[in-house]
Amino acid sequence: MSDMSEAPRMDRVEDPVSRMNNNRQFKLLADIPVRMSVEVGSTSLRLAEVMDLSEGSIVELDRQADDLLDIMVNGALIAKGEVVTVNGRYGIRIVDIAATENRLAGIERRG
Repeated sequence: MSDMSEAPRMDRVEDPVSRMNNNRQFKLLADIPVRMSVEVGSTSLRLAEVMDLSEGSIVELDRQADDLLDIMVNGALIAKGEVVTVNGRYGIRIVDIAATENRLAGIERRG
């Protein structure tokens, strides 16, 4: 009996038919609209504190001013980024992408 611990690892090779089916499935999903949002921060308030808010009120959030912002798709964290301006509008530069399994888990649970 031979020791297989030193055998070369065989990577899974995707056959052309599987690749074609995956591309076809992606095309079916590619046009589905999703909602992207950016979360600057959050905080917890009592209802009385919310009722006391007025113009000029300041609400302290749970992040530092230089922290990266959460980029969410349908409520699932997909990336982190920083604010930029593009032609006088806000934009977001993606700095870090969340792991694929984390991104998909957030989207799947809303299905």
